[in-house]
Amino acid sequence: MTEPWVAHYREHGYAIVPGVFDADEIAAIAAQFDLLYRQGLAHGRSYRDRNSFFAVTDDAALGTIVRMVQWPSYFNAALERIRRDARMLDIVAPLLGTDLKQIINQLHWKPPGAAMTEFGFHQDSRSRRPREAYRDFAASYVQTGIAIDPHRAENGAMTVYPGSHRLGEIPFDPNRRTMNVSLDGRDLERLGLDPAKAVTLTLAPGDVALWGGHTLHGSGANSTASDRRFYLNGYVIAENCDRGEWAWRDAAPCPLPDEPSLVHYEALHEAPGPMYVD
Repeated sequence: MTEPWVAHYREHGYAIVPGVFDADEIAAIAAQFDLLYRQGLAHGRSYRDRNSFFAVTDDAALGTIVRMVQWPSYFNAALERIRRDARMLDIVAPLLGTDLKQIINQLHWKPPGAAMTEFGFHQDSRSRRPREAYRDFAASYVQTGIAIDPHRAENGAMTVYPGSHRLGEIPFDPNRRTMNVSLDGRDLERLGLDPAKAVTLTLAPGDVALWGGHTLHGSGANSTASDRRFYLNGYVIAENCDRGEWAWRDAAPCPLPDEPSLVHYEALHEAPGPMYVD
């Protein structure tokens, strides 16, 4: 519990661990991002195969773009190894222990010049359904993000509100969207929070950010000429969660099974796909 990021995470609801992955490793992960982006463009529309999902959309400025891919690790061995890399366990184990499931495995893009790739302020807890499947959520879940590109305010870096992890679950409008919503300080003001206290994360490629399920966060637009890619993996104490895939059992890494487990896609068994999604 003496690792420097542990104290920062507990105090502020987020932390940064610098230099976890080296330049060669990041280049290899970036190559997988590029491969999957091309696959998403080839589909031309959103596509699902069981838990794996390509979110493909038409952007007003660029035409067809890929916003994210959920659970690429089922079919991409390189990304599968990263999600259960020992260094990731070293980061989250001081907070969660060594028997962990994974409920998030996502690639996120902010292509340069895209008209709308923002995420409004939100808490990850609002997406964890059904609620009864996630117990003691605030103390049991940590989200991580691996920076593939330099992560700066000008290219849509993640912005967090320090200390918001202590607010519990905020009753947002259930009809309010998160994706493709502008990052707006007025949303914080409506919650009685000072937008000037929000912090935009600065990450170098290979750095890992981590934040809690109740930590308010979002991200802005990419106004640069280069991409902003982020590899997200979210972990949860196994005994406190009925969903997800095992990442580590007693610190031993767990490969993904041949048959996917129920994570977020409720129709996994009734309508597994593959199929295009409107």
